[in-house]
Amino acid sequence: MRGHVQGVGFRDWVRRRARDRGVVGSAVNLPDGGVALVAEGPREAVQSLLDTLRSGPTPGEVVGISADWSPATGVEGFRTG
Repeated sequence: MRGHVQGVGFRDWVRRRARDRGVVGSAVNLPDGGVALVAEGPREAVQSLLDTLRSGPTPGEVVGISADWSPATGVEGFRTG
């Protein structure tokens, strides 16, 4: 994700929205100021999370999201670091 998403509580906000949907994974700050999100769960739940990120409102400002769908790897929990 790109935009103003660091230093505004964005990763924790994503973690809570993911947990509400039964999605596991991680949200990690990137050196370029973006956030990398890995989300695993039922496709409908992951799509719902992406839709929420795209439609806002979110902490900060998301200006771009790219998604790459691939098979789940068996991640447990949700990490924000």
